[in-house]
Amino acid sequence: QVMLVESGGGSVQPGGSLRLSCVVSGYIRSRYCLGWFRQGSGKVREGVATIDSDDDVRYANSVKGRFTISRDKAKNTMYLQMNSLRPEDTATYVCAVAPWYCGPVVTDGADFEHWGQGTQVTVSE
Repeated sequence: QVMLVESGGGSVQPGGSLRLSCVVSGYIRSRYCLGWFRQGSGKVREGVATIDSDDDVRYANSVKGRFTISRDKAKNTMYLQMNSLRPEDTATYVCAVAPWYCGPVVTDGADFEHWGQGTQVTVSE
């Protein structure tokens, strides 16, 4: 029932910016956690940022001060504004939803229930 579709990925130079979007459709419980995750080639998936149904946000240490997670309820869309991008940010970025409030720490998302297909972000010269 729940579907998530990402967009906004692309190729940028180090220091550049991108804004990712995640459109969510279908029924979602009143209490939930929306999150962005990423996985580079040959690497394990890692959490990037999460936002609760109460609008509480959390970030991985590697992106604090550079990325901003937000949402537009009217558009059923979540965003990830990425600034000061680095080569190590290169990965497939995926959005997902879990059926409860976000935990105190951004994790790999093993407890998330529904996932999108991802959008590629490449940061290089």
